Amino acid sequence: MQLIRPIAASLVLAAAPLASAAAQTNPVPAEPNASPDTVGDTVTVGVAAAWLPDYEGSNDYRAVPAPAAIGSFRNFAFQVIGNRASIDLIPNQPGPTWDVQLGPVGLVNFGRTNRRTIDDPRVRALPERDTSIELGGYAGIGKTGVITSPYDKLSASISYRHDVSGVHDSGVLTPSVNYFTPLSLKAAVGLFASAERVGRGFGRAYFDVDAADSVASGLPVFRTRGGWKNWTVGLAGTYSLTGNLLQGWKVVAGGTYKKMLNDYADSPLVGVAGSRSQWLGAVGVAYTF
Repeated sequence: MQLIRPIAASLVLAAAPLASAAAQTNPVPAEPNASPDTVGDTVTVGVAAAWLPDYEGSNDYRAVPAPAAIGSFRNFAFQVIGNRASIDLIPNQPGPTWDVQLGPVGLVNFGRTNRRTIDDPRVRALPERDTSIELGGYAGIGKTGVITSPYDKLSASISYRHDVSGVHDSGVLTPSVNYFTPLSLKAAVGLFASAERVGRGFGRAYFDVDAADSVASGLPVFRTRGGWKNWTVGLAGTYSLTGNLLQGWKVVAGGTYKKMLNDYADSPLVGVAGSRSQWLGAVGVAYTF
């Protein structure tokens, strides 16, 4: 999982650990006439319990903790959500306006690094993979005050990152669209959609089954090509328990649906041992300072 003001932080704390989706938004002001960009530096921290597949393409699920920290310092937005981090190097401008986004992004990919977390014995018999480090950047644009209020936001972005650790030695391209809207001073919801296009090396590392793998696992030999791997849609929401959306405790929840595509859907790890449909869900708490 794409970065971020305080309310979007609450949405992302629930949703971004499930996938790589997040929305850059302006906060709802504490006073109806206040500018949404005059609330100063802020940070939101939280943790969610996430229910997600054992590996990408699995039909077995497990619960994991999903920590996050999101904020803004001198109008520079940043996020550290689960295994992903990014910063917007273009400062946010006061008032409802177009928001141009550009900055670095990094992700730690733990795909199949630990057999003990995989229930399916066929996939568990396949070789483990080292942890990969993927670095790159993203660019996007957003507009505040588009549909429901002066404080809702629609944004679109595209990111590219490449493995620099030599595990899959390929790139991941991710376009995404996000919409966020406050429902009141205490509640907000967000919708998002994204897709991923990956290089041949990614499929070789995580979805191929060679002859030796086939003997060990009983899965048929399979070779993937690069291309579109999946699309994802999701919904997230937050409700303030103390104060409002700009401060205090809040509960967060979200869910996503991912559809595996092309060779990645046909891989035996997905088509035989797993499922082309991937569901993820999370619920947790967050605190905004």
